[in-house]
Amino acid sequence: MAFSSSARNSSIVDMNITPLVDVMLVLLVIFMIAMPPRTVPIEEYLPQQVPDAKPDLATPISLRIDANNQLRWNGSLLPMSALADTMGIEAARYPDVEHQPIVKIDTDRDADYGTLAEVLAAAKNAGLERIGFVDDGAR
Repeated sequence: MAFSSSARNSSIVDMNITPLVDVMLVLLVIFMIAMPPRTVPIEEYLPQQVPDAKPDLATPISLRIDANNQLRWNGSLLPMSALADTMGIEAARYPDVEHQPIVKIDTDRDADYGTLAEVLAAAKNAGLERIGFVDDGAR
C-alpha cells in the first residue's frame, strides 16, 4: 500500500484569526472608554522652600571717564594705576557673581576709547562681570 499525495486527499485547515483579533481590539477600546477613571487623591509632603534672608545688595559703583581720560570712582579721583587693585578688592569682597556690585561706566564724549578699553580689561581681569554703561541721552 503506497501512500500518495494528492491535492484532493490532503487538505490543510487553517483558522482565520483576523476577525477574532478585531473583536478583541474593539472590546478593549469599549472597556477603556466605558471604565470611569479612578482618581484617588494622594497626599504628598514635599519640602517647602524657606525664604532666605536676602543678602545685602552691593551699592553700584559709579566709574566716570572724563574728557581728560581721568577716572572718578564714586566721585573721587582714581589714578589708572590703582584701578586694577581697586577692582580686585571689590571682586574679592563679593565672590558670588550674582551679588557683585554693578559697575556703571559713564564716559565723556571726548574721552579716549583706549581708556575705556583699559577699564573694561581691568574689570574682566579682576573678575567683575556686572558692567553697565550709562547713557545720558544727550546726542
